[in-house]
Amino acid sequence: MTRLILASQSPARTKLLSNAGIAHDVLVSDVDEDAVQARYGVTDPHDTALLLARAKAEAVASLPEADGALVIGCDSVFEFEGEAHGKPYTADVARERMLRMSGSMGVLHTGHWLVDCRDTDTKSSDDDDDDDAGTGTGATLGAVSSAEVHFMEMSEDEIDTYIATGEPLQCAGSFTIDGYGGAFIRKVDGDPHTVVGLSISTLRSLLGQAKVNVTELWTGGAADPADIRAE
Repeated sequence: MTRLILASQSPARTKLLSNAGIAHDVLVSDVDEDAVQARYGVTDPHDTALLLARAKAEAVASLPEADGALVIGCDSVFEFEGEAHGKPYTADVARERMLRMSGSMGVLHTGHWLVDCRDTDTKSSDDDDDDDAGTGTGATLGAVSSAEVHFMEMSEDEIDTYIATGEPLQCAGSFTIDGYGGAFIRKVDGDPHTVVGLSISTLRSLLGQAKVNVTELWTGGAADPADIRAE
């Protein structure tokens, strides 16, 4: 069975995969995001998202637990008025950003990086047991999925109450679409999964380049739409 490892501690990303019926394990990297960006000097939000996704995927791919698996790393960066916004971490930063974002729009970039850690060795033609031939491609490849996020007008009281929930402090751009923050998003132009943090269609494309059909990862346990609506 093909194994997929998600190199992220994000509950939203693992929930996306689970709801899509995609079997996966979770292994969290210890990547220092600030150090990675300082090393490569990347400031463009699009490129930063891809760089950090690659760093996370390759860090987990180097672990013994990743042997024989496919590893997907993701990272999201919000681009607003030419600036790259990661996680705000503090209430003051989140409030300043959200006051500017009110009634405006920005672009959420989610980088995806896939590393194929499956065995690439192949048996010789003289070997009788071809079933053990390696199926891995050795692929290490990535893509960025971007979506425009349009915000409604937000009052200062609404912003302060939202920040008090703690939700936006650990989210790129200081907002979510699948939590309290969804109340302030007027529309999304692009894949909404991108805004959550992992584009299922982008993952499918990357898997295809590694010669894996996404259906190989289906568990038959995709979420019932009625159950999702009832949550």
